[in-house]
Amino acid sequence: MRASPDQEPGAMARPGAGRARYLLLLAQENLAFRLPEIKTLVSLCGGQLSSQQELRLNSPFWILSLPSEDIAKGLMKRTVCAKSIFELWGHGKSTDELYSSLKNYPLENMAPYLQSNLTYKIKVHAFNKTLTQEEKIQRIDSLEFLPFEGKVNLKKPDNIFWLLEDYGMDPNNIPEHPIYLYFGRWIANGQRDLIESYSVKKRHFIGNTSMDACLAFIMANHGRVKPNDVVFDPFVGTGGLLIASAHFGAYVFGTDIDYSTVHGLGKASRKNQKWRGPDENIRANLRQYGLEKHYLDAFVSDASRPIWRKGAQFDAIITDPPYGIREATRRTGSQKEMAKMTERGTENHISISSNYHLSDILFDLLKFAAEHLVIGGRLVYWLPIYKPEYTEEIIPRHPCLKLISNCEQTLSSHTSRYLITMEKVKEFEDEDHDVHILESQYLPYKSHNSFRDKYFSGVTKRIAKEEKDSQK
Repeated sequence: MRASPDQEPGAMARPGAGRARYLLLLAQENLAFRLPEIKTLVSLCGGQLSSQQELRLNSPFWILSLPSEDIAKGLMKRTVCAKSIFELWGHGKSTDELYSSLKNYPLENMAPYLQSNLTYKIKVHAFNKTLTQEEKIQRIDSLEFLPFEGKVNLKKPDNIFWLLEDYGMDPNNIPEHPIYLYFGRWIANGQRDLIESYSVKKRHFIGNTSMDACLAFIMANHGRVKPNDVVFDPFVGTGGLLIASAHFGAYVFGTDIDYSTVHGLGKASRKNQKWRGPDENIRANLRQYGLEKHYLDAFVSDASRPIWRKGAQFDAIITDPPYGIREATRRTGSQKEMAKMTERGTENHISISSNYHLSDILFDLLKFAAEHLVIGGRLVYWLPIYKPEYTEEIIPRHPCLKLISNCEQTLSSHTSRYLITMEKVKEFEDEDHDVHILESQYLPYKSHNSFRDKYFSGVTKRIAKEEKDSQK
């Protein structure tokens, strides 16, 4: 799909036969994640974005060509990146262009929503500018040429129409007139409410690295999670990624090497709470959201030592591997170390002391996904990178997995993490068992502390610079 950050929406090619145009209003956060999410969800609904579509990727307004309104509604039942979608009736770079576009819109497409027995209302929305109520009313009055036959109902209208104005991306340089205008029939809202209702701040059981709710839902969407899928997280932590997948109807389970986290023991991560309570665990998190029926289990296991039988088992693997900043990268130690057991109540568990190099984590994860995903199943995980070294070529690959998308989230001036989405396209065979990451992809992650050292070296340099500047 062709896309340009600066492409004007008016330059978009006309949709093909049987495809209507829709206006998508997007949230202005997590910009890099929006296009992969929308493409994935459209395909999950049985559609496909036009190959000739051109989008202003940083703009909150996208014009999409979709096969049907059902697909548009299906998209909005899942997306957390988009706010609303509209059937686009007209658009232009000025009011005159907008009015001309509306007058040219086929009357037979309008008629079903303008009948005398139907009520309606018109809403005005401006991006990057605040309009007074008087200005909004003036804009609504200017649309009186539209052939509405029904009555206005502001509380419970049969149809809602939106006039949307785009005043650009620069809050310090807002133009007097909008740079683009749109008018359309509202169809559906996205799932932005999930971000608040599943907020980590309200969650029963959390850890130091519990995933932000919005990102967890984005990961589940990138993974094409759907009802009755089996979704696995090999670094499950407190189960935040399981929650997002279970919300979309998947059966979920995970493993983690940390005995205390899996069993909800030890010191609490929440402020003003010293120890975790007896009912703080992953199952309780699923129960909190009415999702316990989708929870299979979670148990203590070392990701470097797979315990699963051969054969495909998972529809998706969605995970956030540790990379040595807030959580240690660990695996079970030598046989001598494994013989040392630690008493904890009536349970014994393995003492963990061996380093687990980031390169080995990535190699094991890709090999595991290649062997245990179904064909078409997806692996979604976070890859930490040091910005000066990053190119797309250093993303670890496997012959059974195809790279679908890589989306950056900035951590600091010199580090980021990329959300990597891969899809299994080839059956795992014996010769794939010993496939190793290429040296060019292996070196940036090879040392156990490589990313951690680079991360903190940048922090140290920044602090030193700030101290030096403050002394001037």
